[in-house]
Amino acid sequence: MRLIPVILCGGAGSRLWPVSREMHPKPFMRLADGKSLLQKAFLRGAALSGVQEILTVTNSGLFFKMADEFREIGLDGVTTSFILEPFGRNTAAAVAAAGLRALALYGNDTCLLILPADHLVTDQAAFNAAVAQAQTLAQSGSLVTFGIKPTAPETGFGYIEADGTQVLRFVEKPSVEIAHKYVQSGRFFWNSGMFCFTVAGLLAQMREHCPAILSAVQACVSQSKTSEKLGFTRLELDEESFKAVPEDSIDYALMEKSHSVAVVPCSIGWNDIGSWGAVSNLMPADGNGNRIQGKAVIQNATNCYIQSDGRVVGAVGVDDLMIVDTPDALLVAKKSACQDVKQVYAQLKAQGDETYKLHRTVHRPWGTYTILEDSDNFKIKRIEVKPGAQLSLQMHHHRSEHWIVVSGMAKVVNGDKEMLVNTNESTYIPAGHKHRLENPGILDLVLIEVQSGPYLGEDDIVRFDDVYGRA
Repeated sequence: MRLIPVILCGGAGSRLWPVSREMHPKPFMRLADGKSLLQKAFLRGAALSGVQEILTVTNSGLFFKMADEFREIGLDGVTTSFILEPFGRNTAAAVAAAGLRALALYGNDTCLLILPADHLVTDQAAFNAAVAQAQTLAQSGSLVTFGIKPTAPETGFGYIEADGTQVLRFVEKPSVEIAHKYVQSGRFFWNSGMFCFTVAGLLAQMREHCPAILSAVQACVSQSKTSEKLGFTRLELDEESFKAVPEDSIDYALMEKSHSVAVVPCSIGWNDIGSWGAVSNLMPADGNGNRIQGKAVIQNATNCYIQSDGRVVGAVGVDDLMIVDTPDALLVAKKSACQDVKQVYAQLKAQGDETYKLHRTVHRPWGTYTILEDSDNFKIKRIEVKPGAQLSLQMHHHRSEHWIVVSGMAKVVNGDKEMLVNTNESTYIPAGHKHRLENPGILDLVLIEVQSGPYLGEDDIVRFDDVYGRA
């Protein structure tokens, strides 16, 4: 039985700011074992039997970062492809595009397994068994969801009421009192957001219940281009026609309307990692109830979660706090208010503060840059270029740049000159000069870039040629 795990990677993960940001969303969060949620989702899908390929639907701006994540864990011969959206249209459009892609490549009887990129599943064997049961139900024509057997009266999840494998209804996030009744009844399960269905079953039900979404996605796919990049097949959805796709979730557009929905009740160690409280609970507590990831010194502190990315955090005489430190932003919150972190994210976005969107270290197809200092008329960056990679041939109107190589060797185009710049050597690039940076070596190239000028925005760039298709 052919199986295509479809990883849906979108959303901002605003409740997990400052680690999760618009261009570094929740799926890229690393857990204590060093793996990201995205990597764990990929490995979870790859471990299933009958997998033909793993298909990821995501924003086009995240492709290169995601490709690095997948290469880091090793693909082990698993065919991996992408559907790249120019902007989000929620999960119904993403699932429809995946269904149409699978239809074209593998046919109607192929099973799609829809997996959010930002959930955690700790029991792989139980997950495998649940997927096998879901495939059997899907082959009989059902749209299958996975219902998590509740361990507590959670109010942050939607619930599914079921009689055996038959879904009776979906219900929204309940009050505490109602959630207690749900758990006690034994008929209700947490809605995991994972689904399984055949291509034929999915498309037939979408034609019946959300035809506008399906037809708009079909029109978009017909005008979209497929390409190979970095060893991956990419279907890049046409931006103009994608604007016509109605925005809705697969839950509302299809699952709650269909009369052909089944559920697989399961206990698979599922966690949606929906808040810092959920992240905190992944770690064992010390004798005072504190959970610490990174460097921290505590004195008379109890029931705190502290996460630090490099700097030392000191906590004295505090209780029930979430403290999350990154190089450019610090979160301090009462545990009881961890769901409200999204309000901080929203305020930063409304104010145009870049910390809602980017970390100080920003990933690019060729490597990374880290902002070391940022002033009104100068900026200092640490730039790291991967072996064999190169930046675009580009020009800036308003800034000049001074590059100092501190490790490795750089191949530089500067105006009409091409040169090699060795460690402890530098070159100056005036505003208006075409220039390019390349790493011709087998080791990482590291340099310090000093920008100066009246305007230092990242949008002051004219690309003439780019191996990553951004020109």
